[in-house]
Amino acid sequence: MPTYEYQCGKCKKNFEYFQKISDPPITKCPDCGGPVKRLVSAASFALKGNGWYKDGYSSAKTGSTKKETKTKPDK
Repeated sequence: MPTYEYQCGKCKKNFEYFQKISDPPITKCPDCGGPVKRLVSAASFALKGNGWYKDGYSSAKTGSTKKETKTKPDK
């Protein structure tokens, strides 16, 4: 379930509320009963590590398509 951030117009308190996307927004502050409005806040979603989002759907290094082969020197 998403977390929505609200601010009360009466007591100016900011608070978070867990609710379904399909649920209507809350209209009253749980502390003072004043009117509230939903705030737009940054998501706390971060992608970390090596993956498709960083280098175009592949963990292979980009660059030359030539492959180097190592050979043993003759003795």
